[in-house]
Amino acid sequence: MLSRITPLILTFNEEPNIERTLKALAWAREIVVVDSGSSDGTRDIVARHPRARLVDRPFTTHADQWNAGLKDTGIATDWVLALDADYLVTDALTREIAALAPDSNTVGYRARFKYCIDGRPLRGAAYPPVVVLFRRAAAVYVQDGHTQRVQLQGRVLPLSAAMLHDDRKPIEQWIAAQVRYMRLEAEKLRRSPSATLNFADRLRRLVVFAPVAVVFYCLFVRGGVFDGRAGLLYALQRATAEMILSLHLVGKR
Repeated sequence: MLSRITPLILTFNEEPNIERTLKALAWAREIVVVDSGSSDGTRDIVARHPRARLVDRPFTTHADQWNAGLKDTGIATDWVLALDADYLVTDALTREIAALAPDSNTVGYRARFKYCIDGRPLRGAAYPPVVVLFRRAAAVYVQDGHTQRVQLQGRVLPLSAAMLHDDRKPIEQWIAAQVRYMRLEAEKLRRSPSATLNFADRLRRLVVFAPVAVVFYCLFVRGGVFDGRAGLLYALQRATAEMILSLHLVGKR
């Protein structure tokens, strides 16, 4: 199965992450990296990997970047493994993917994640499963607030092995990204009728409750209190992101 897959990665100033992500894809015949104008060492790192091919595309939206990567970069394989630059494919996940034998009705696979702080996996985190492996011809991305979702017509199955999410960018860079992301999330929440929102998003629209609730959820519901400093740091990160969202929501009222 591995020979039928091309990893596709989006990058923008991912110097702290991209080397580890590429090394975990040593099995790939080709890796396509769509870069939106990195000014750090990202491009140099990609250039050092003989199987990686960098494609420049000015950023518009995340959905546009992914759709361009699927359609405009010359990927020849039927299947694509779509990765953020801070996603790490574990050895166990590689072995599971290699053994897959999808029938004609199966169009994708969903991976669960282990969130890491400085390389240390947490017991639990508020990071949902994501469809990461899919038939290229059956996929189209749509924007969903600050992020994107891939839409597929057909059966999507879960993968057993977990992928790692291990973002090691400096806190200043992380906060700047959250300011951008939460602005888009606020726009989505303001536009969406309450009936179409899940419980978590309705809570976020109340502004003051979500930052406190997410700390309780991460530390006590998901078990982050047993992860010590790493668990506390993660809970504070999520609370910071929710506070930035609240500031955007209040600022527009």
